[in-house]
Amino acid sequence: MNTKDKSTSKAEEVMHRMLEKDAFSKLLGLQVDEVGEGYCRLHFLVRDDMLNGFGILHGGVTYSAADSAFAFACNSHGRLSMALSTNMDYLEAGKLGDILTVEAKEESLKNKIGVYQIRITNQEDVLVALFKGTSYRTSKEI
Repeated sequence: MNTKDKSTSKAEEVMHRMLEKDAFSKLLGLQVDEVGEGYCRLHFLVRDDMLNGFGILHGGVTYSAADSAFAFACNSHGRLSMALSTNMDYLEAGKLGDILTVEAKEESLKNKIGVYQIRITNQEDVLVALFKGTSYRTSKEI
């Protein structure tokens, strides 16, 4: 097994441990497609129970999906990490039936701080939202 395989399997192990008790990600129907050190890509289907009063995807759903991808990516190194700050820009409305892909990429990793960019795109590769997350890395191993 090469180093990349080891890091991927560690990231997958952490993601599976997190998902075991993550009822909210399950409620949203999030499907993890790929996870690795500092990386996560997942997708979900926009359902009618996710729409707001204007018939478009509720911003809280978009935010929650991005936050989940952020959590999987920042914990993928095997050290317990949590959000220190986050920011979300909504660029397009999500619609019923959309399949949204959420991709989290590590931009910077230091001993205690990690910075991640998360892109949310629809099935037509239109950018729906941008999320930036800064994580605090504890010394506790997962």
